[in-house]
Amino acid sequence: MNYGFFALMFRMKHIDRWALMRCNAKENLAEHSLEVAIIANALANIGNTYFNKNYSSDRIALKALFHDATEIMTGDLPTPIKYYNSDIRNAYATVEKCAQDKVLSLLPQELIEKYEDAFILDEDEKILIKAADKLCAYIKCANEVRSGNIEFSHAAKTTKSAIEAFDCQELKYFCKHFLEAFFEPLDNISL
Repeated sequence: MNYGFFALMFRMKHIDRWALMRCNAKENLAEHSLEVAIIANALANIGNTYFNKNYSSDRIALKALFHDATEIMTGDLPTPIKYYNSDIRNAYATVEKCAQDKVLSLLPQELIEKYEDAFILDEDEKILIKAADKLCAYIKCANEVRSGNIEFSHAAKTTKSAIEAFDCQELKYFCKHFLEAFFEPLDNISL
């Protein structure tokens, strides 16, 4: 039998994000997942280094790579719709669970439990991956605004407020020490 799990994962690059917005720089699910994994791994390392945490930074990076993998099946449902009310939020959670089950069914039975873990987050993992996801959204929105795309003005403000309100000391540390560089020209970053 030929299994489709990995081929499906490679289709992340075909799922566009920010579907309701006009983007100056397109972003796909594969790019987003990589960026969230990089930031989530950094947050875990910051927690371990500066805040006496005991995160598995490699495990968090892996889980961040798969955090939106179900969107290969469902597409990227825009945040204002996904969180409009509890009925929609609950219905979408059911859709995501069905998509997750379908994605995992594309593996041989012996491998399902190896990959199933990548889709199951404990509370610390949820917090760090959500923080990384929000931060990546903010960086995207802020860069769109900086490139002259006022379409992202409201999203930049709301995601910045969400980051500032987020109760995560690792995120606060990251923003204080690393965020500004995301808005600098390459020469300023590398010199």
